[in-house]
Amino acid sequence: MLPQLEYSILTQDSEDIQQLITIIDQCFVGFPGSEAYINLVGVENFRIIRQSRQIMGGLAAIPMSQWFGGERVPMTGIAAVGIAPEYRGGGVAIAMLEHTVRELYDNGVPISVLYPATQRLYRKAGYEQAGIYSTWEIPTQTIQVREQPLPLKPLVPINLEAFYPIYEQQARLINGHLDRNTFHWQRLIQSKDKETVYAYLIGEIDKPEGYLIFTQDNGILQIRDWAILTRDAARSFWSFLANHRSQIEQIQWYSSSVDSLSLLLPEQTAKIISQFRWFLRVIDVVKALEKRGYPLGISVELHLDIRDNLIPENNSKFTLSVSNGRGEVSQGGNGDLQLDIRGLAPLYTGLFTPYQLQLAGQLAGTETALLAASQIFAGVSPWMPDFF
Repeated sequence: MLPQLEYSILTQDSEDIQQLITIIDQCFVGFPGSEAYINLVGVENFRIIRQSRQIMGGLAAIPMSQWFGGERVPMTGIAAVGIAPEYRGGGVAIAMLEHTVRELYDNGVPISVLYPATQRLYRKAGYEQAGIYSTWEIPTQTIQVREQPLPLKPLVPINLEAFYPIYEQQARLINGHLDRNTFHWQRLIQSKDKETVYAYLIGEIDKPEGYLIFTQDNGILQIRDWAILTRDAARSFWSFLANHRSQIEQIQWYSSSVDSLSLLLPEQTAKIISQFRWFLRVIDVVKALEKRGYPLGISVELHLDIRDNLIPENNSKFTLSVSNGRGEVSQGGNGDLQLDIRGLAPLYTGLFTPYQLQLAGQLAGTETALLAASQIFAGVSPWMPDFF
């Protein structure tokens, strides 16, 4: 039996902040500067759960947006979820998450995303695999792209605003990319252990066609962020990296599980060295389905029967009508596609097709409903380069 728990927003109370810092430090060994992280995220974006004056755990709930179908969908990112060791295993973590999900619904948030340390806990709260975070690597000597149609111009000092419009042009085409805020941009240029962060625009200053931000250490060039808008920019990107071959042995970057930049390489020498799946929860079914974009040129209805044990308002039948790239949701319908709130997450993002989700037992439906869902949620495989 759980003791009486109190869920609340972290305040400026110094004792509360110090308790949370202690928990974060103990939960995440080597976490770089818990106090600085809390200040960067904002005290008002932390939630805590306590008994009397004793804080048992906490998490960060960071307001963001994410691109789906070419439209921004408001999203809250969950991070730094930690429970003090003496309170683990007693249901405190799931209680905190359930409170958070309910708060997000009450505040009108359509979706929430997190990177799970364990799947079981977050699945209990309705989260499910929804997108990819992959690290690629290639031996510099094997790039063999020599043509460089465009110049690369260093930005010293780094002016992040120069990257905003380039990133957005690319991000709006990729399901799952963040509509970044200051928190994400600043983290891209933070130096660690006296390392130098380099930033280059690809193309002319007044009309850039891409950029890259990177660091160098021990023979590895680590690309923290990149955007490529044209074929010439892609060739210039690879040529610039190939020219580091005398000092750099490996190039690493973040990309999709199927990287289109690798098409320009002479051989299949680029490999995924790590891959992780981020989780998404549909917080408000109606808002989530109406906020995202859909393929142009289709006009179709999908009748959903959704089960959500945590948010009763989602536990119902809905009809999604898609036309001209937009969706409208009404209550009711035939319920031809049956799924719980977890199964809706990878369908919503396009990580898996309806047929794949049916094989995994995540949904069931008529052939007509499966075909309609395949048309509605078709798109670029979801991924993002940001970790939070």
